[in-house]
Amino acid sequence: MFDINDYKDLNSLQGGQYDRRVEHLRASGIQTSCIENAVKEAVANISQHQTRSFVIYGEPQSGKTEMMIALTAKLVDEGYKIIVHLLNDNVSLLEQNLRRFKSSRLAPAPVNFKDIIDRSVTIDDRPFIIFCKKNPSDLRKLIAKIGSRDGIVIVDDEADYASPNSQINKGKQSRINELIREILGTGGIYVGVTATPARLDLNNTFDNEHQKWVRFEPHKEYTGQETFFPLMGNKDFTLCLISDKAGDDPKYCREAFFRFLVNSAYLNLHSDINKTDLNGNYTFLIHTSGKKIDHKRDFEVMQKIFAVLANDQNANHEKYVKSIWEIAEKRYPQESKNITRFILGNILRNEIKVLNSDNDVLNKGTTPACPFTVIIGGNIISRGVTFDNLLSMFFTRDVKHKLQQDTYIQRARMFGARGKYLRFFELTIPSQLYADWQKCFVFHRLALKSIEAGRGAPVWLSNERISAVASSSIDQTNVTLDSGEMSYALFDYDALADSLNKITESNGDQISRISELRKLLGDSALPQYLFDFIAANVTDAKSQIMIHRSLSIAAMKDADQTKISRKKGFMGGANFTGHPEVAHHIRIHHNSRGRGRVFYKYVAGIMFLKNIKEELAHGKGA
Repeated sequence: MFDINDYKDLNSLQGGQYDRRVEHLRASGIQTSCIENAVKEAVANISQHQTRSFVIYGEPQSGKTEMMIALTAKLVDEGYKIIVHLLNDNVSLLEQNLRRFKSSRLAPAPVNFKDIIDRSVTIDDRPFIIFCKKNPSDLRKLIAKIGSRDGIVIVDDEADYASPNSQINKGKQSRINELIREILGTGGIYVGVTATPARLDLNNTFDNEHQKWVRFEPHKEYTGQETFFPLMGNKDFTLCLISDKAGDDPKYCREAFFRFLVNSAYLNLHSDINKTDLNGNYTFLIHTSGKKIDHKRDFEVMQKIFAVLANDQNANHEKYVKSIWEIAEKRYPQESKNITRFILGNILRNEIKVLNSDNDVLNKGTTPACPFTVIIGGNIISRGVTFDNLLSMFFTRDVKHKLQQDTYIQRARMFGARGKYLRFFELTIPSQLYADWQKCFVFHRLALKSIEAGRGAPVWLSNERISAVASSSIDQTNVTLDSGEMSYALFDYDALADSLNKITESNGDQISRISELRKLLGDSALPQYLFDFIAANVTDAKSQIMIHRSLSIAAMKDADQTKISRKKGFMGGANFTGHPEVAHHIRIHHNSRGRGRVFYKYVAGIMFLKNIKEELAHGKGA
């Protein structure tokens, strides 16, 4: 007998999507703990703490897309009806992400906003997962369709790009910022996702609450800052530094490409080293400029190299082949002949791709289909694009003035899961540019450590060569120059006081004393990264580091006795200004309740920016 009740409420069976997604990832051998922790904290922000705007931040190319899929599944399970994913203004990137979300079997199936704007599609009580580019025209059409309603969740990928209000100091709103705020209305929820959150903080974008930021930890296979910009120890890849004035000379790119050919050939001859489903295909990435005319020049250079190697009658053929053989002989002495023969025998298995606004990313692709694949590009390859089997990178894109931290952090396309072939990876870059790039990451990591310590607003660093973010995006009303102090997790001072004083008041080697403090206090109270930073930035530890005696703040009426913090800072006066040779100051401050906190001050031509909007709102500001 037919009974309609047998067929009702079947959509309720779609519950548990998040759990099924996590199980699928586990079955595929993917580490899920980092995803689960981020999603759990984000959902708690929304459901329990009623947080309306916050940021999820992680490392570049660390798997944030997979985390966003899991977060979307959880939000649908929690009953949120409209989830809008915002992406950069690039059709191909939108389609790539949309395809990936659809293949995850989410229900409802994610849709391009263009697929719902027809009048026949009604926005009723059904759930929708909508993808839209951060483009004024597209956002206006989306607003016209979904109207004004409470409970919309915006998940903003690459949130620091285009979404912040670049007109904030003119008393205006930039168009995209205004339209996103219109979608949010008064009851919407904003979740910004990015590797570089400084601009969102210093801009006060959508009033995001930095106290509720969520850290997305990288997976265990991730290779990032510690690998490519280590403060201490040997590098696990090949760094080839060239002259700062050599970037425009095509011979440097040619030589880097020859080294790529040798490494790609070696890996093909030893396929057991890097077993992938890409059949020995590898990529050589060229990033020299954001200008299309320069991309055309680089394209022509690579075309000529392939033409010479493919034609043994060319006047330069023998010279090029000899150069390749010499590289192979130096790197792999017993196999130089086989490597050179493999290169020449397969040189026609090549592809050169230019990825810029004139060339569609999706159609061109970023997965190599040949052993010798070359990709050339500028701004488009700087964000949101992952290059599978990237083996070499020729990077000479510099700026005349200051490097902008968030921009250059995003340009680290070598980050990701480089697997067993990491030791064959090569970065060719001018010396000063590498040093500046490394400093961008150092400043960035020091700032993020201040967030993780739970002290309050992060402190963002810049100097004469590196800026934290674009100055036009800094909310000058609420952002001030900070004292430059950084502090870390609270600890039980009374229980350790005697041991701490013995270390701080001794006359031993400064680096050793800091190491002893670390062992006593642990990583949360005195991070390993801070220790490495100090050790890597001193030539004379005795004169450049000062470890001060512990100081009680009990009598300081303007200090927060519970948090052990003070608006104007603790570390000032003659003990600091009277020692210009000292760059690194460390002092423990403690309160009358037996709690303590390590403070660190770096005074080597650094400027510190801090968002004090919350302090002003609570009457603590000037």
